[in-house]
Amino acid sequence: MPPPETPDAKKRRKVEVESQSSPSAPRPAEPHASNAALKTPGGSRVTYLRKAPADGEGADSQAHPALTTETLLKEAEAHLIKIDPGLQPLIEKNPCKMFSPEGLQEEVEPFKALISSIMAQQQVSGAAARSIKNRFIALFEESSSPNGPFTTSNFFPTPSMVSTATVAHLRTAGLSARKAEYCIGIAQKFVSGELSAAKLAAASDDELLDMLIAVRGLGRWSVEMFSVFTLKRMDVFSTGDLGVQRGMAAWQKRDVNALKRKAGQIAKDGKGKVKGGLDGKKWKYMTEKEMLELSEPFQPYR
Repeated sequence: MPPPETPDAKKRRKVEVESQSSPSAPRPAEPHASNAALKTPGGSRVTYLRKAPADGEGADSQAHPALTTETLLKEAEAHLIKIDPGLQPLIEKNPCKMFSPEGLQEEVEPFKALISSIMAQQQVSGAAARSIKNRFIALFEESSSPNGPFTTSNFFPTPSMVSTATVAHLRTAGLSARKAEYCIGIAQKFVSGELSAAKLAAASDDELLDMLIAVRGLGRWSVEMFSVFTLKRMDVFSTGDLGVQRGMAAWQKRDVNALKRKAGQIAKDGKGKVKGGLDGKKWKYMTEKEMLELSEPFQPYR
């Protein structure tokens, strides 16, 4: 059964819990919503239904009432091209599978995605992260099946399994003590209900950021990547991501290779200034202030 909604929650968003509809059926969509179908460890599916305006919100909160998972990407592309027609060749040359109707049919497990992101942090390679993840899964496959490891490739331990594990046990999979603590902590939040697929689906962008940054092991960049690639939210703009900074500088027709060389010189001798920016002591291809100003017209599809 869906959890009871408070009056305030009804004003903000609604989600459908234990959906029986096919994930391939068109669903309502909204740029600031979690547009993915979120799977829960119990096997139910949580999907976004619609956004209801909160007190004090104007017509903008219902700016796209007819959007669905079939039309969301087309609307986004049209908006980006309207703001900058020069983006059209780039968009046409690089189809966005993630937000396509097919991409939005993918069912994702938030718990699995968050644990996987912890494992991938500061790894020297993707292969190393995958190896640790496979060993992590094997720890629970072996303990959960009387006949040995499961044969299905879809198995992933549930929050209740991970929440009762010890740091020492998780370290045998190759996790550091700190990462093992982070994984256990995230699992405990799912078990307690502090985190859930329904809460992740219903939260506003700001609420989601606050909710997840409060979790040990998740920084702003990790939360932003989770918001885009797992929850399929469309107005995430990661100003701290070097790839985003570099791409934006290139979009402004700046010589990014020259910027990088000069940045290296700054790091070497601690002197000099570069047209990019120094936010505090950390050099960036562009300052956050400039990036936010330039990106503003592209909302809510940044």
